[in-house]
Amino acid sequence: MNALTSRDVLRPGKKGLARWIEGRVFALMPYAFAFFRHWKPVVKFGGMTLTSRYDDVKEVFGTDPVFGAPYKPKLDVIMGGEPFFLGMADTPLYHRDTDAMRMVVRPGDLPGLGHKVEAMAEAIVAAAPGRVEVVDTLVRRVTFSVLADYFGVPEPTGGDLRVWGTRLFEFQFADPKGDPALRADVDQIAPALRAHIDREIAARKVSPGRDDVLSRCLALQTKGVPGFSDVEIRTNLMGFIVGGPPQPPMVVPQAMEQLLRRPDALAGAQAAARAGDDDLLWGFVVEAMRFDPLAPGLPRNVLVDGVIARGTSHQAEVKAGDTVLAAFASAMMDPRRVTDPSRFDPHRPASDYIHFGYELHQCFGRHINRATLHLMLKPLLKRGNLRRAPGKAGKLVKNGPFAESLTVAFD
Repeated sequence: MNALTSRDVLRPGKKGLARWIEGRVFALMPYAFAFFRHWKPVVKFGGMTLTSRYDDVKEVFGTDPVFGAPYKPKLDVIMGGEPFFLGMADTPLYHRDTDAMRMVVRPGDLPGLGHKVEAMAEAIVAAAPGRVEVVDTLVRRVTFSVLADYFGVPEPTGGDLRVWGTRLFEFQFADPKGDPALRADVDQIAPALRAHIDREIAARKVSPGRDDVLSRCLALQTKGVPGFSDVEIRTNLMGFIVGGPPQPPMVVPQAMEQLLRRPDALAGAQAAARAGDDDLLWGFVVEAMRFDPLAPGLPRNVLVDGVIARGTSHQAEVKAGDTVLAAFASAMMDPRRVTDPSRFDPHRPASDYIHFGYELHQCFGRHINRATLHLMLKPLLKRGNLRRAPGKAGKLVKNGPFAESLTVAFD
């Protein structure tokens, strides 16, 4: 199959017993984390060290000189060897590039993005005949449409940005064993996306068009501001497409599934949606995400010999070359820092959540997520008699780490 023209956003998943086992592993993970938090907070499996307590996870995220981000090798494949800040250490170039992007991705844009997300989600739900598929029809469509438009990256001719972005995201973040078939797709998609953005940059220099992230980049390039060469603009836009839009279709349907499992929480979220209380609605959605986050944890490479949880009864040495998995899913269930963590509470303090990382490599798009994720579900939650669709369609189906389908019905 030609990856460039494919319309299949997700690759075929495991079948039969292998899929059942995969599902059981994900389902049992919270219990395993609870065991480790209590009995062995820092545990080693071969060359991988798992940290499961809140303080230790934050320590790993917050100690970049020891626990470095592991993303550069695959980013080099995607970006054609050009540096992107996600793969950088705490260097002057990292801060120059992130500061440059903050000049074009502005706080003042957030209300407008929220309005666009809610309006498009409302249009999709209004056009649905009493039932809608949440993963692709609602969340993925809204996310890619609104954010690609905001960044200034149009659909590629003959291709599908949802497929290209999600395939590159899988390669970068969800391919620990290095699948050769996925790499073959990436070797087609990555240069094609680079060329697509290069053409858009060239076209915008001739005809600037409307205000978006790309047009702002080119305006600053004209002024000679560092960090805005054509290649730097292309690399950052690619980074946004690969690292941003593929994530909401994973985590927002999972939040919907968690609300459906809790009638009281679903009723509370619906009341907040109908009352237009967006802050409270965010509380329900981000709390639902805590029970099924985007991923169990994030990896970090041990750059120099070090110690995790120094001075505690469970301090553990790590060696350069090891990999540490900072299990933020476990950390957000740690009763040492999160009050009554098994209780669904939409009024928790923001400090209870580590959905978007911590310190240097905290998600660049976290403010966009805060402004939009809950509004993707708001029009749906306003509908009466919201419920699962009958049969298998009404249950969240996963394909590895990706949400694949979940259909809900309403009156």
